[in-house]
Amino acid sequence: MNFDVRINLPEGAKLIIDTIQAAGYEAYAVGGCVRDSLLGRDPHDWDITTSAKPEQVKALFSRTIDTGLQHGTVTVMRDRVGYEVTTYRIDGTYEDSRHPREVAFTSDLEEDLKRRDFTINAMAYNEEKGLIDLFGGMDDMKAGIIRCVGKPAERFGEDALRILRAIRFSAQLGYQIDGGAREEIRRLAPALKKISAERIQAELVKMMVSPHPEYLREAYYLGVTRVFLPEFDRAMETQQHHPHHAYSVGEHTLRALQEVRDDKVLRLTMLFHDIGKPDTMTVDEEGITHFHGHASLGADMAQNILRRLKFDNDTINMVSRLVLYHDYGTDLDPSMKRIRRMVNKLGEDLFPAVFEVRYADIRAQSDYLRREKIERLENWKQLYARMLEEKQCVSLKTLAVSGTDLIAAGMKPGKELGGVLQNLLELVLEDPDCNTAEKLMAQARKLM
Repeated sequence: MNFDVRINLPEGAKLIIDTIQAAGYEAYAVGGCVRDSLLGRDPHDWDITTSAKPEQVKALFSRTIDTGLQHGTVTVMRDRVGYEVTTYRIDGTYEDSRHPREVAFTSDLEEDLKRRDFTINAMAYNEEKGLIDLFGGMDDMKAGIIRCVGKPAERFGEDALRILRAIRFSAQLGYQIDGGAREEIRRLAPALKKISAERIQAELVKMMVSPHPEYLREAYYLGVTRVFLPEFDRAMETQQHHPHHAYSVGEHTLRALQEVRDDKVLRLTMLFHDIGKPDTMTVDEEGITHFHGHASLGADMAQNILRRLKFDNDTINMVSRLVLYHDYGTDLDPSMKRIRRMVNKLGEDLFPAVFEVRYADIRAQSDYLRREKIERLENWKQLYARMLEEKQCVSLKTLAVSGTDLIAAGMKPGKELGGVLQNLLELVLEDPDCNTAEKLMAQARKLM
């Protein structure tokens, strides 16, 4: 069906479409860029589909890159921006739950659109024909539904990653997954074992930073997390009987995700902050559950899970550190000495994030003592602000003496020198007034 809808094509995409059409071929913007434009969002990429063969596209433009000729894709460069131009195609048999064994080019736009995953991603547009919506994508957008093009069993059977994509789009758009698609996701979820960790990671991150990270609950109900994140399933099935908590570990986690801003490291931290609880749970004589040591175990588990999903080392390091210290010290009475030691332990780079993590954690707990917890956290923030204002030393990099100074005073490089520097830092953490070259060198001479 054609719709008289106007989409503002970027100049590069418009020029490419116009050039291909002037040569006698069809060309349309297609997929996610059309969907996002209709939703009033700025598309990240503009993909173009055409009846022209790859070699015909290449002949029309001076700067092209052979992105995937076997699948009909050529990247056309315009003003340093790449536009993927792909020939209409029909996918052959999928043998690995991810890629078609072969593709066949076609001159029929409908054949190309009906191989796509969801109706909201199967719309095409150009200024001459308007919006081409053959499978009810506009209606599904209005209804807030993620629905497969054609039979869900075929779409998910072709590419198992579409299982995660359905949940991710649902979380990004706040849409519900169509009932038939849900049933096939539940049935075919084990096929995700064939998908690479890198692909799963990418979908998980997009879900986590979406407006609805709590839709991970749907992935649990449909048996999806059981395949790639079974630790979360255990959290969902671990109850908390304690005045400070009103939900299971998993439900608390989902609520905490909603309470923190959409930053990758913060959302992953909230996903894993209590992941160690199922394995540390004890129950006292009164039936109260306790989770002593869960932060330490959780940090190790987060590290292992993130490695399993092929995250980069920086993300692994930051998330595991925040999980380890997510509730460290902030339940104690605030003091300048404690704040210095807390910053020293976690690191100056990450410490501000602890406040965001703690706020989210508290807001996802029960109402019990919530006001008092928030007030105490605010007091900690005030002390931290004062520490920064007074430029108090909390690490070796701002210590008034360095290893070079100690060597100049006659100390030999090596382990002993490092020990002396650490000793001097301990002195300053206790009393910031000691952070002068004169006082520290006097102390160092006693230790040399």
